[in-house]
Amino acid sequence: MKVAILGAGIIGISTAWFLRQAGHEVVVVDRASGPARETSFANGGQISVSQSEPWAHPSTPWRVLRWMLREDAPLWFRPHLDPAQWRWALQFLRECLPGRHAANLRHMVALGRYSQQTFAQLRQQLPLQYAHRQQGILALLFSRQEVEHALAACKLLAAEGVTRRVVSVDDAVAREPALAAIAPQLLAATWCESDESGDVHQFTCQLAAACADAGVQFAWQTRINALQPQGGRIAGVSLTGADGRFDTLQADAYVLALGSHTPLLLAQLGHHIAVYPAKGYSATLPLRDAASGPQVSITDESHKLVFSRLGDTLRVAGTAELSGYSSHLNPVRCAALVRRTQQLFPDACHWDAAQFWTGLRPASPGNVPLIGRYRYSNLWLNTGHGTLGWTEGPGSGRALAQLMSGQVPEIAFPFLHG
Repeated sequence: MKVAILGAGIIGISTAWFLRQAGHEVVVVDRASGPARETSFANGGQISVSQSEPWAHPSTPWRVLRWMLREDAPLWFRPHLDPAQWRWALQFLRECLPGRHAANLRHMVALGRYSQQTFAQLRQQLPLQYAHRQQGILALLFSRQEVEHALAACKLLAAEGVTRRVVSVDDAVAREPALAAIAPQLLAATWCESDESGDVHQFTCQLAAACADAGVQFAWQTRINALQPQGGRIAGVSLTGADGRFDTLQADAYVLALGSHTPLLLAQLGHHIAVYPAKGYSATLPLRDAASGPQVSITDESHKLVFSRLGDTLRVAGTAELSGYSSHLNPVRCAALVRRTQQLFPDACHWDAAQFWTGLRPASPGNVPLIGRYRYSNLWLNTGHGTLGWTEGPGSGRALAQLMSGQVPEIAFPFLHG
């Protein structure tokens, strides 16, 4: 069949690859000039199954309330007169219940592990170069509360087959000598050897090139105006091409992989999905002294930041701002990234040469993505991955391609079924 994929980030391109491998005719549409130009452009770099902990946790609402007046807070909720924001917030509170948290973690881990297997498969098939490192992830713990939370999380993850364990400060420094300067501030760390890191933009661009070589067609700089329903199907999608002309793309099936913009397209049809933009920030810093910067990917649990070595740069990313669709760079939050990096690795980087970025990560209330058929017989979703789009992307594309090809996916996951 002919499949139109709307969106060319890591999710859309992964979906395109596996659908094409299954023998389908595929066309990818995106408003940007190439793949991975928005949310998949400059994230934190971690492929982190061990970080599959939903934001929605019983302790989170109280922390968010404390953070509301802090412009540099890890999770900053800025209320607006926006019904979508408040619908999302109410569902988020429901997902904070203890039973929901455990179930969501289980689904996230299943998809993350499947995606990690898919990464390995793609590296065997294709000559992908994306600053990939298989050196694990260290999560730094600075308080007794963080240690207790980590112990509970490690227990939940172990039940799902993920080995993440609390280690001593000496063990953490032995694994990453660049932490020696801050060792007196640490209480402990967690270590997951199976986690990875890499450059999502490089990966997605190279996978898109492989898609093109395999026969996938691309329509760049093309605005997606509206879906055109007819009965119980989508009959076409209205587009405005790079030349400014209106056109209608017709296909047998349609995949919405537009990240945070997916709900806006569906809202035109009167349908509301629980996906809302969680604005994240990153800074890419040129290394000045490579030995002073981390080789292992790092998570700072106290500030909810991640650090990944990407070639001759250090990428620091984090924060979540629930404030709508603005892509404005808040200088306070940008400065906080650099300041914390400088505190942890004071001699590592050229601090005045940071390249800042922000992206709208599509967050579902429980951090479990929406994958599967939705409302119409030929409309499919692949969105809502939040901060784990890079971790879960290849597996999500592979699983959706199996569903669309009439196969049973190889993982237990709450896929949508219409």
